[in-house]
Amino acid sequence: MRADARRNYERLLAEARTAFTQHGTDASLEDIARRAGVGIGTLYRHFPNRTALMGAVFQGEICALLERSRELAKAPRPCEALIDWLRAIVDHASTYRGLSQALMACSADETSELSRGCGVPLREAGSELLARAQQSGAVRSDVVIADLMQLTNAIALAVEQSPDDPELADRLLALAFTGLKAR
Repeated sequence: MRADARRNYERLLAEARTAFTQHGTDASLEDIARRAGVGIGTLYRHFPNRTALMGAVFQGEICALLERSRELAKAPRPCEALIDWLRAIVDHASTYRGLSQALMACSADETSELSRGCGVPLREAGSELLARAQQSGAVRSDVVIADLMQLTNAIALAVEQSPDDPELADRLLALAFTGLKAR
């Protein structure tokens, strides 16, 4: 990438991150381009659609979540490790209004930029943590990662809709895991 194109790319990412944090993932792309000092055509040359921009913005945080899953894969209590990791996903998704809804919507389409960059890697990492929890006998064997990720995104959506209840995520995760536990 040429130096000027690289600067435009970085400015677009920075402005998109700010806009997504302040206004949600449905923030105006035209406004993001304007604030980055470029035209909308430049934004679309770098990011062909909103989900491609979202995937690029969230890439660093996804890498951090994947690193966290690798750390937790060595934890002595597999079920607690899985819950901790899912809580980290809820925290991440709750930072950007609309992200959990977008992740839920793209979960069935593994070809979308957002699914390939965020959903698929998170499901793969979660599969390993879930398998460990199941092998330890702490989680039912019929639980699948796709359902668990949808449930986690639904919890993040509920948290997003209830900003005045800081304990909601923990209560909902605890409730969900009561149903997931092996009997």
